[in-house]
Amino acid sequence: MKSKKDLKWYILFTAPLIFIFVTVVIIPFFIGIGYSFYDWDGMPLNPKTFVGIDNFIKLFSDSRFLNTSVHTVIFTLLAVVLINLLGLIFALIVTSKLKTRNIGRTMLFMPYLIGGLILGYIWKFIFGDAFTAIGEATGMTSIFFNWLLNPKSALFALVIVSTWQMAGYIMIIYITGIQSIPEDVIEAANVDGAGFWQALFKIKFPLIMQSFTICLFMTLSNCFKVFDVNLSLTGGGPNNATEMFAMNIYNEIFALNHYGYGQAKAIVFFIVVAAIALVQVSITKKKEVSM
Repeated sequence: MKSKKDLKWYILFTAPLIFIFVTVVIIPFFIGIGYSFYDWDGMPLNPKTFVGIDNFIKLFSDSRFLNTSVHTVIFTLLAVVLINLLGLIFALIVTSKLKTRNIGRTMLFMPYLIGGLILGYIWKFIFGDAFTAIGEATGMTSIFFNWLLNPKSALFALVIVSTWQMAGYIMIIYITGIQSIPEDVIEAANVDGAGFWQALFKIKFPLIMQSFTICLFMTLSNCFKVFDVNLSLTGGGPNNATEMFAMNIYNEIFALNHYGYGQAKAIVFFIVVAAIALVQVSITKKKEVSM
């Protein structure tokens, strides 16, 4: 049982966080739900027209929003696979007996510390000026060209940048899972004649399934919500070929002043992401094993 003194300390430290979360997230969320049933341009002095669920019905005939959905799904699938694959490979490398493993952890984690907007502008120079210069110097213009001007390559450029940013952070979570495996379990497997791949797939992967759950949840949610890198790297172009969910909602509200319709998009976006994340967590949770 917790003493009353301990309870007071818990309340003291958690109350400000709860207050901020409620005022910044919960209250605006429910206000946004209310706005989604109105036709409104966001100006406080302008009237709001109640339209019911018309904003939600309109979504299914909005070709730009549907195209944005396709772009987001393709981007998310590619980025989630690459981020987790590289993060796991990095974690296995830096938890080995390499002498440079500590330096490797630092170098691989550093891209995550760079803000998304800054990161996008850095890679905008690389995919644009640097690639063009390399292509002209080497004659390999089929590979080294301005990726951001081509609708197909621009989406892959966005995947590469997001993977480069997130893989190091995901690596840290996998490192924690790998290091939590008891040494005697690995030693027993080696004594029984298990090779590297057998130990990896039969012992390590099942025992770090909790890390898989966390990493998949984080990468799925972050990739669906990507905005800063999308804004600074491609701006949704060319010809809206890389416009993601978050940017489409942002443009609808702040560029086109369709506040109610944009809020309806945001609500649908929240429901879709929450449903996918819950399904993913429930599936991977069932595969977790306890030591």
